[in-house]
Parts: sequence; C-alpha cells; structure tokens
Amino acid sequence: MRIFVTGATGSIGTAVVQELIDAGHQVLGLARSDAGAKLLTAAGAHVKVHRGDVEDLDSLRSGAAACEGVIHTAFIHDFSRFQEVCEIDCRAVEALGSALAGSNRPLIVTSGTAAAFTPGRLSTEDDAPSSPMPRVASEEAAASVAAKGVRVSVMRLPQVHDPVKQGLVTYLIAVAREKGVSAYVGDGLNRWPAVHILDAARLYRLALEKGAEKMAAGARYNAVAEEGVPLREIAEAIGHGLKMPVVSRSPEEAGEHFGWLAAFVGADIPASSALTRQRLGWRPTGPGLIVDLNAMKYFEYAADAAVLRG
Repeated sequence: MRIFVTGATGSIGTAVVQELIDAGHQVLGLARSDAGAKLLTAAGAHVKVHRGDVEDLDSLRSGAAACEGVIHTAFIHDFSRFQEVCEIDCRAVEALGSALAGSNRPLIVTSGTAAAFTPGRLSTEDDAPSSPMPRVASEEAAASVAAKGVRVSVMRLPQVHDPVKQGLVTYLIAVAREKGVSAYVGDGLNRWPAVHILDAARLYRLALEKGAEKMAAGARYNAVAEEGVPLREIAEAIGHGLKMPVVSRSPEEAGEHFGWLAAFVGADIPASSALTRQRLGWRPTGPGLIVDLNAMKYFEYAADAAVLRG
C-alpha cells in the first residue's frame, strides 16, 4: 500500500515510516521544511516527499487523495496553547477525511489515552472520549468524518518513549532543569501509561493492515505497554539522571512549579490495551519507561521545552 503519513519527520512519525517501509509499504511523507524533506529522502526509494504543513489543508487533502491510506501523527506540541493546537488538529482531520470520503480507504487519527479519562479504573478502548482536556477534539473530528463515510480509526497514545524523548516526561525533565529539583504532586502515586516508540509504530502498522480487514470504522486502539507508571517513580528516575533532589509539591504549589504542565502532572490516567492486543495480535516487547529514563544521557540530550511539531 502507498500510505500518506503526516508528521513523518517527527519522532513518532519517523518510527512509523520506517515500520511501514520494513513491511513493504510505500510512504508519502508530509514535510514542512527543507530539513524534513532531506530526512525523508534519505529514508530510501520507498519514501516520497509531500511538502506542506498540518495547517495547510490543501496539502493534506492532496496528499490523502494520492494514497491508499492515511496515518495522521502530526500535532503541534505547544501545550501552552493546547486548546488552539487541538482545534488545528481537528481541522486537519476533517481535511484528510474529506479527501477519503466514500473511498473505503483507511484513516488512522492520533489521540491520547487521557481522552477517555475514567476516574477510579483503567480506561479502555470501548470508553468514549469524555475527558475535559481539549485533545478530545481529534476524536470528535474522527467521528464527524466517519459519519460522512470515511473508514476512520483512532490510535490513543500514552507517553511514547525511547532514551531520547518521552512524551510529556520530556517537559518534566525541562522543568526539573529549570527548578533544580525533580518534583511530583502529593504522594506521587498517580499513574501515566507508557509505550516504547517502536512498539507504538508497529501498532500503527497492525491497525492499518489488520484493522482494514477485521474492524469496522470507528475502532479505537490503546497503544499501552505499561498501564500506569507512578509519577513518583518517574520523578525519581529524572532526579537520579540529573543528580538533583526529588521533592513533592502540593496541589496548591503545582501551578507555580510546573506551569502549564500542572494540568497533567497530577492526573491519574491509567489505561488498558487488552482489547487492542486481542483484536490486532499486538505484543509490545520494548523496554519500559523507567528503563529508558535510566538509560538516557541527560547531559548529552538537553531537554527542549521550545515549541515542537511532530
């Protein structure tokens, strides 16, 4: 299959592109810069460059129209304007869907496991998006295009990690560098789910291949290898890596200490992937989040708290 991958030069998109190539697929990768285009070109003959941006809706529509399926991993990782970037993603999903309507070609939309926040228990794939967090807009957009005849499914990501980047944990590291302490909120027993980046990339491919065969439109997949890693353990690993104290901050102190990250850092959002594993035969094998944090070269890989685009 020829697959249009948005966010193809981001950390997750790069892994997805390589996974697709290794499985014999061809890729049309979205690139918004010369550097990104060069990166995709270097991936080999099975990858072609499509210039554009997640906010360039015409480029999204033309890329989708030229392919047999779409994997949408692009997202503007500027959480200081989270509502705005989620609305941008909503428009991107609608644009991609408009190019696929009535064609039976698959569209995989990326969301987060926190979109189905369910207090007191693990969230599952069958839980509808219910979180007050703006990220649910991506799933709402997916449902909207599904109603127009698009075969769309949703990939819910937890903290996606390797020894260089770890989702929101990357920003926790940045805050620790700034404050001189590695902190968690309260007792730190609230949990974040996690998955190694290569396991996540393989799941995107399985959803594309097996999902196209077996699942109805609207399927949701949880890319979860670890159901919930306590924030205290994450903070302790960061503190060890940065050689700094590990401290607790009260909920009242969280806003001042963590800034915009306070909206996430105290949340208990464990998630299950039991249905995903059953439906797609996915078996994550990569190292866990703490293993990758312990393997990180903290003084070689400086945490980047600037605006990131995946």
